[in-house]
Amino acid sequence: MRATILAASLACCAMAALAADANPAVELRLHWDQRSPSTQGPLADANTLQPGIAPPTPSAWVGEAEWRQTAHAKLGGPTWTLGADALAWQERREGRTTGHAADSHGRFNELHLGTELGAWSLTAGKKVLGWDVGYGFRPNDMVQQELRRTLLGNTPEGRPLLQAEHFGSNSAATLVWVNPQHLNAPLARTAGAQESALAGRWYQRDGATDWYAFARVGEHTRTSLGAAAAWVAGDELELHASWRLQQRHDGWQQAAPGSPTLASTNPWAITTQGGAPQWLLGLNWTGAQQQGLLIEWWHDGAAPDNATWDAWTTRNGALRSAPAAWPAMAVAGNLAWQATPLNGANLRQDNLFVRATWQPGAWLWSLDALVHPADRGRVVTAGLQWQGDRVRLNASWRVQGGPATSVLGQLPTRRSGLLAATWAF
Repeated sequence: MRATILAASLACCAMAALAADANPAVELRLHWDQRSPSTQGPLADANTLQPGIAPPTPSAWVGEAEWRQTAHAKLGGPTWTLGADALAWQERREGRTTGHAADSHGRFNELHLGTELGAWSLTAGKKVLGWDVGYGFRPNDMVQQELRRTLLGNTPEGRPLLQAEHFGSNSAATLVWVNPQHLNAPLARTAGAQESALAGRWYQRDGATDWYAFARVGEHTRTSLGAAAAWVAGDELELHASWRLQQRHDGWQQAAPGSPTLASTNPWAITTQGGAPQWLLGLNWTGAQQQGLLIEWWHDGAAPDNATWDAWTTRNGALRSAPAAWPAMAVAGNLAWQATPLNGANLRQDNLFVRATWQPGAWLWSLDALVHPADRGRVVTAGLQWQGDRVRLNASWRVQGGPATSVLGQLPTRRSGLLAATWAF
């Protein structure tokens, strides 16, 4: 928090030295995050065997303040632009009996300096840079790697980067070095979105079709290539597709899969594994009365495969039927560790996503479902939003479940809800 305050002070000094925009954008948000734990799955079994060994994430009140500002200065020939997006928040968790009553946090989502030289744009700093054409999943989101389908859509935390972009009349080319500060850092610090990598994107508009090509060279995941297209087929229909092939990928791996014996350390770890294809097909229909229907099907080869989940299920069963001579604390700890791979962007490789919306005036109604065909697990989310001139109200409710043997049916949280109010100034 102190580092964020120092960075904010330096940013304010820089803004003062430049010609800051007269009206910064400020948002104040207050939301209640309701979470109900599941009664099945390895984490629930661990807490049944040894209460409190791995408590689920509690419900919480969260207050947030977000400030956005840009400033400009002409130094010699080019004009330089400094952009900042700072976020401060306080979280008060339900049932907390130790430590402070609330936790305070702060960070810069964005803090970057850039300039334009003719058709070129140069940027350095921390910036949100999302790529690709999907909604539920984006195979070619090579820089930001943003978490999708959150209950409340806020500005994500950007990535440190150096960026050069060239614009044509109907085209653009971008080259990015993301996470340069992690060059030569160990895997424990650079897995996933933290890896130092060079990434490039080429874009071309051809009538009603947008074409994209992507490439990435990661320090330990090596090369990946991708392509995407979005075609506006008519006034009501849009079709999109995305494809990516990775030479290597970071993913969860279990030591001694399916072993019935107790482990002294967490057997799950992020490791660099082999090649992984990813693809997505989708359509977006919009009706005359502002109805919307989105359907997407995607495959994520970087997610755990069926064999991995079968070994996971086998080990869960072995721990649940552990011999009476095994210490209850050790069995409960091993069961809690089995919840480790449940933290991932995609849990199953094949996914079907359907989202229906209706927007009459200031209201937005939504209902969507994510389904895993492999085990019939599902996530169903309903949402309601009202947007005024300065105030936005959100309410949403999510249920995760399926058969007792499904992965989604064994998540630590069964139901989650959100009530939020946002004031913009």
